[in-house]
Amino acid sequence: MASYVDPEQPGPVIEIGPGTGPVTEALIERGVDEERLILVEYSPEFCELLRKRFPRATVVQGDAYALSTTLAGHLTEKAAALVSSLPLFNRPPPSRTALAKEAFPLMVEGAPFIQFTYSVISPIPRKGSGLKAFVSDWVLRNIPPARVWVYREAS
Repeated sequence: MASYVDPEQPGPVIEIGPGTGPVTEALIERGVDEERLILVEYSPEFCELLRKRFPRATVVQGDAYALSTTLAGHLTEKAAALVSSLPLFNRPPPSRTALAKEAFPLMVEGAPFIQFTYSVISPIPRKGSGLKAFVSDWVLRNIPPARVWVYREAS
């Protein structure tokens, strides 16, 4: 997932659903400065762990499905990318679409919304979304195998 983030693109990188931080770690290894990371996590216990593991990142405890409200006061400029490890298929399609629609105004033009899935179909419904999408090959090293979807606003 981290390979789809351009570490040279200025601005913060939002990660929603970081859990214990494996993707966060990959973003840092990719060259994204830890201070640029804004981690949105629902679980207070995971937030505590993330603050210990990534002390220079901004960790925000809150609801990713209310992203603008959750990030109020934390996002001072448009983000370079958004990386999501949320289990989107646990939510109904309108909720997934709403998440993407709320995310794009928080990012610079052309910025990616990056999402992994174990499914064969797009986690964000594409019909009528106004998004263009790229899907990776299956990552067979992952157990279970997964794919990465990269969404951008259609021009």
